Amino acid sequence: MIRKACGVWCIETARTGYYLAERGPLVEHLHYGRRLEPDLEAMRAPVSVAMGTDVIHDPLNDPALSLLHLGLEISPLDKGDYRPGALAMRDARGSAVLDLRCEGIELLGAPVPAAGLPQVRGGSDTLVVRAAAAPSGALVERFYTPLEDCDVIVVRTRVTNRGEGPLRLERLFSYQLDLPGREWELVSFTGAWAREFAPTRRPVEAGAALVASRSGVSSHYANPFAMVCSRGADETSGEVYGTNLLWSGSHETILEAGPYSTTRLLSGIQAEGFTWTLEPGESFDSPEAVLAYSATGFETLSHSMHALVREHIVPGRWAGAERPVLVNTWEAMYFDLSEKRLDALARSASSVGAELFVLDDGWFGRRTSDERGLGDFSVNRKRLPSGLTGLSSRLKKRGLDFGLWVEPEMVNRDSALFEAHPDWILADPATVPSPSRHQFVLDLCREEVQDHLIGQITALLDSAPIRYVKWDMNRHHSDRFSPALAEPGRLDVAWTRGLYRVLREITAAHPGVLFESCASGGNRVDLGMASYMPQVWLSDDTDAWERARIQTGASYGYPQSLWGSHVGASPNHQTLRSSSIEARFDVAAFGLLGYELDLDGLSPAELRAVRAQLRFYKEHRGLFQFGRWYRLRSPFESDECAWMAVAPDSTEAVVLEMVGRAVANVDAPPLRLRGLDPRARYRVSTRREMLDPRVFGSLINTVLPVRVDHEGALVRAVARHRPMTTEAFEAEASGSVLMNAGLRLPQRFAGTGFVEGMRVMPDCSARLHLVTKLAR
Repeated sequence: MIRKACGVWCIETARTGYYLAERGPLVEHLHYGRRLEPDLEAMRAPVSVAMGTDVIHDPLNDPALSLLHLGLEISPLDKGDYRPGALAMRDARGSAVLDLRCEGIELLGAPVPAAGLPQVRGGSDTLVVRAAAAPSGALVERFYTPLEDCDVIVVRTRVTNRGEGPLRLERLFSYQLDLPGREWELVSFTGAWAREFAPTRRPVEAGAALVASRSGVSSHYANPFAMVCSRGADETSGEVYGTNLLWSGSHETILEAGPYSTTRLLSGIQAEGFTWTLEPGESFDSPEAVLAYSATGFETLSHSMHALVREHIVPGRWAGAERPVLVNTWEAMYFDLSEKRLDALARSASSVGAELFVLDDGWFGRRTSDERGLGDFSVNRKRLPSGLTGLSSRLKKRGLDFGLWVEPEMVNRDSALFEAHPDWILADPATVPSPSRHQFVLDLCREEVQDHLIGQITALLDSAPIRYVKWDMNRHHSDRFSPALAEPGRLDVAWTRGLYRVLREITAAHPGVLFESCASGGNRVDLGMASYMPQVWLSDDTDAWERARIQTGASYGYPQSLWGSHVGASPNHQTLRSSSIEARFDVAAFGLLGYELDLDGLSPAELRAVRAQLRFYKEHRGLFQFGRWYRLRSPFESDECAWMAVAPDSTEAVVLEMVGRAVANVDAPPLRLRGLDPRARYRVSTRREMLDPRVFGSLINTVLPVRVDHEGALVRAVARHRPMTTEAFEAEASGSVLMNAGLRLPQRFAGTGFVEGMRVMPDCSARLHLVTKLAR
C-alpha cells in the first residue's frame, strides 16, 4: 500500500512502513521500521543552525541546511554529504558535481520493469522519486514497491541521460538507507568453497563495515544477503533490517556510521572498476534490491525473507510445488561412468523409493576427467551406447524421472568448442589466461556466445525427456577482458546480463524442467539465479555437522524450499568425518532431499534405514520443504544444533536435535519449541532410528553374557543385518508448556551406566521429533 498523509509519502506493508517527504529541493528519508501514522513535523530532522565545519547545500534558500544532518533518499553529488553515496557520475565536462534536485514524486499504477534483469513478482503500486541535475542532464529515478504479504519493500534506481553529451556512471547502488543512531551491527555471511554461510557480526559505531564480492559472481566469499541489527539483537528480540539483491555478479554492501547521528546502508553492483557511459537518451537500471524490517529479532526477519523467495522470487510454476527425492551419480562414481554401473545404481535408487535419477558429470564428449571435454555437450556413445534416450527409457520403467548435469558457461582447452573458438573466452590477448579447475570462462558479453549456449542447451533438452537440470558453474572470473566491449568497466555487468539472457530464454522454453543452480556448491546462491532456477545446491560439503552449520547460516535469508541437501557417504568425501546414515538423513531432510553416494555399497540394514527415511520424508515432505523455520540452537554458538519447521496452521511440526561434539556427564537443558498454538495440546514422538552397536566399542562386553571381539565378524554381521534401534519416546503437553518450559527429553548416555530408553548420542548424531496437534 502506498499513500500520502500529512505531507508524507507512506510505503507500507502489513507491519512495516517506509516514510519520505520533500524538503525543498531534497527528498528526506523520515523513518523505516514499524508501521505508524505519520507526523511530518515530528519526524523531520530539526536542522536550524549550521554546525562547525558544515557545508551548506543551498545558501541562497536555506543558509543552515547541511546534508550531513539529514536522511536522504538521493544525495546531491559533491555538495557536502561525505557519507558514502549510492551514486557517482561525471557529466560531459568531466565534472563530478551534480546537484541532484527533486523533480517530483509520483504514484504509479504498477511496478516498472527493468529490461534484461530479473524482477520480483507481484506488487500493485510503485512510488517513483525523481531528481535531476543541470546542466548535466542526469535524471535519477528511485522506484519503491511494497510487498504487503511478506513485509518486504523492493527498491531500485535508474539513471537516464537527458543531456546533449555523454554521462559517465562510476557507481550506482540500488538504494541508500539512513538509519537513526550509530550503534548498529552488520551481520554478513561469508566463507569459501565447502564452508559457506558463516555469520559474521561487526559493530560499526567507530566507522564502516563492508561485505563484497569481486569475483564476478555473487560468491561463497560474501553472500549478497546481509542484516543490520541493534546491539544485543537475537532470534526473538531487537531491531533487524535485512537486505538482498536480485543480482548474480560482483556486489557490495556498506554500513557506515556518519559523523553525526545516522548510519548509512547501501547495497548494489560492486563499484570498484565499474563504469558505464550513457549517451544522450540512454538509461541504466540497477538490480532490484529488497529490504525488510523486524522489531522482534532475526526470526521474524527470516520469515519475511523466506516468504519473499517462496512467493515472489522463484518461478511461479514452482512456488509451493513439492520437489522430488533424487539420487545423484557424482559421489557414487565420479567420472567412472558406464551403462552397467548407472543401471545398477538406478535399480537401487528405485528400490529405496527415490523419484529422480540425476546423471552428473562425465557423460559427454571427451569428458573423462575435469581436464577435458567441457563445452561439448553431445553424448559420449562409448560410455552410453544407448544415449540419453535409452537411459531415460530404462529409468522410466523403474519409475524414475531423468535429470542431467551441465556446465554451459565454461570450457576446457581440450575440447572441440575451444579448438573451434579459442577467442570465445574472457582473456586479455596480451597475457596468458589463468585457468581454474582446468577451465576458462566463456565471454557472455558476446551475443554470438550467448546464442551458441541457448542453441546448444535447447537442443540437448529437446533430445530426451529430461525433467531436471543441475546447472553448474565451477570457477570465479579472472582475465576480465572482452573485445566485444569498447568500455572495459562494463564487463562484469554485461557478462551477468548476458547470462540472464541465456537463462531467460532456456527456462522460458522449458517451463516443465526443474532447474537447480549449482556453482561449486554455494558460489552463486542469490535471488537473481533463484528468479530462473527454483532451487540451488547450497554446498558441495555433505558432512552432516558442517551441513548443519551451513544450512543454519543460509536459513537467515533463504528458505529450505530453495536448497538441495544430500545424504553423502561416510567417511565424508570433504571432511573424512564418519557419521551414521541416520544423522546424515536427519540434517538433509530439512531441505530438498537427495542421496549422493553409492547405494550399492550400503549394508542391508542401511538400505532398510534409507527406505524408512524416504517413507517418513514423503509423509511429511510439505513440512520439511515449506514449514515455517525456527532456529532453536545455533551450531555457531555451541556444539549442538536444533531447528524446527512448523506447518502454517501450527497443527504439525518437526524438530531436528543434533550433537556436533559430545561432552561427557552433561545434562541437556529443555528444548524450547516455537511457533505452536499455546492453547492446543500436542503429542511429541521421536522417530526411531537404526543404531550401530559398534558405537559402544569395547563397552559392549559389559552387558553381554559372553565376551566378543567388538571389532570382530560377529559384531560386524549384527551391525550389517540386525542393528539396534534408538530409544522410543513419546510425550504430550500443551503448546504453552513446550514453548515456555520446554521439551524435556530422556537422559543421554553420559559415560556411566546404560538403561532402556537412554539416548545414545555420540559425536555427529541426531534425532527427529514429530510434533502433532491433538484433537480437542
